[in-house]
Amino acid sequence: LEEAAFQLQQVFRIDISIALNILGIESMRAGHSRIAYTCFKLAADRGYSKAQFNVGLCYEHGRGTEKDLEKAALYYYHAASSHHPMAQYRYARYLLCHRPENEWDRHQKAVTFLEQAARAGITEAQAYLGVFYMRGLQPKEKRGLKYLLLAAKNGDAQSRYHVGVCYEKGLGVQQNLVEAMRHYQQSAAAGNRNARERLR
Repeated sequence: LEEAAFQLQQVFRIDISIALNILGIESMRAGHSRIAYTCFKLAADRGYSKAQFNVGLCYEHGRGTEKDLEKAALYYYHAASSHHPMAQYRYARYLLCHRPENEWDRHQKAVTFLEQAARAGITEAQAYLGVFYMRGLQPKEKRGLKYLLLAAKNGDAQSRYHVGVCYEKGLGVQQNLVEAMRHYQQSAAAGNRNARERLR
């Protein structure tokens, strides 16, 4: 009986969190960002990862509350730890963009979260990792190309352009100018200016 009561309590807690998060989304759409933030925060404090991500967005962009990147990162971290892919991406970006240069652990944690987000299909994480691996102190070109190709397949024109550069210069793949042209043409057709310039 105790177990059944506990399970019922858990379901009730999750249902309230979902309802609060939905109410927050609707409030944000209606332009009531303060109410939205309050709803998201209530659900986030109950451990609901989607609401934690939304609170992170509120803090990052100053919607419904003051802008505070450290608080945004904290909420992204909580959501990322619950396997929320976009939170993993945003938290990793925070670590890479706002970390002291000598903190290797934070760097490694960021890469781990980026890779998890990329595997979950987050195009932004795939594109970021592709460039990250290509430009590192010790470039890992094949790994970078793998992520650029994933992002390109998901419709990212900039990544498609970078894939063209890889084929043109032989980075992580055998040099192939015909293949480079094909990627530049696809990227240019999607509106990428760099690809248009490269084609010329």
